[in-house]
Amino acid sequence: MPVGQALAAEHGDKLKAMPESAWLPIVRARSIAMMMDMIKGDLAALNIKHDVFFSERSLIETGNNKVTETIDFLFSKGDIYEGRLPPPKGKPVEDYEDRIQTLFRATAYGDDVDRPLIKSDGSYTYFASDIAYHKNKIDRGFLDMIDVFGADHGGYIKRMQAAVKGVSAGKAALDVKVVQLVRLLRNGEPVKMSKRSGDFVTLREVVDEVGSDAVRFMMLFRKNDAVLDFDLAKVLEQSKDNPVFYVQYGHARGHSIFKNAREVVPELPEDDAARSVWLGTAPVERLTDPAELDLLRRLALYPRMIESAAVAHEPHRIAFYLYDLASEFHALWTKGRDLPYLRFIMTNDAEITRARLAMVQGVVSVLASGLAVLGVHAPTEMR
Repeated sequence: MPVGQALAAEHGDKLKAMPESAWLPIVRARSIAMMMDMIKGDLAALNIKHDVFFSERSLIETGNNKVTETIDFLFSKGDIYEGRLPPPKGKPVEDYEDRIQTLFRATAYGDDVDRPLIKSDGSYTYFASDIAYHKNKIDRGFLDMIDVFGADHGGYIKRMQAAVKGVSAGKAALDVKVVQLVRLLRNGEPVKMSKRSGDFVTLREVVDEVGSDAVRFMMLFRKNDAVLDFDLAKVLEQSKDNPVFYVQYGHARGHSIFKNAREVVPELPEDDAARSVWLGTAPVERLTDPAELDLLRRLALYPRMIESAAVAHEPHRIAFYLYDLASEFHALWTKGRDLPYLRFIMTNDAEITRARLAMVQGVVSVLASGLAVLGVHAPTEMR
């Protein structure tokens, strides 16, 4: 283990002779530091950067206990009282300890039952620390918050939203996203992993195998509460079944069309910005085929789609839209192979060529913009 090797290199055998109270803080600090470095490295491989990494321990180790401070604040508002709770539903009564507890009045803010803040041994519950963490964010000016919960924590949502209402006097909003697991496959077969045997695949290994673009796009190409089947072989395929390839290929195909079009329209600028301006006066009224009009309607939806995805905190809408746009674009290109009058480049009609190039420019610009929002590259050529 790298952590053990680092500790041995620094301390030799000294730790073995120490009592647990002496060696445990040393081992804990080194382990956390190295694990955080590994996590940050994995995130960097995906081009993800967090401005703040928040440790729960910092709430109580800063010399000013934020959990106690939060409980005192809620108590002063009348949101905390001493009382008893009924036995939890669905659990054996013999496991229930009937006692006076320090309770947060969660039912006043929409929860089903009031919630304990202090355990029988006098330590804080996880819920108490979570309230203090969210109050810290509110105190720093963040009133629109998003929490990401695992699928087995759905029952925690109401109490956490109630707590946020309580500590912010209703001024803050908490949106909780429940995320399902990712099932890792290879050629349709599950990749066998076991925590007990230590046999598992890390995120970094997946990124190294298929690339950051594939991982980012595929993680967003589903609703957050839907299980994702991530097939390591499928995301390397150059086919319609591989969404990230299909969208990136759409962008590259557009640039290939521009390159070929210069034989008919030699004045077509190579620079994206200049080309957009030059094509801005194209006679787009000549685009009358139903497939062309459908593609133009799809392009027109982009601004509203981006806005709705932002408001709903649902980035998968962007990935879905890009795939649909690329599909319509590829389909129109294929249709032109069978029906020559629909080809993007018409050697005998420079004006219709220019109009269709303006449509292609719209596709290229929107694909590039959407991929940039998702943090995925938009290649101009693919081999």
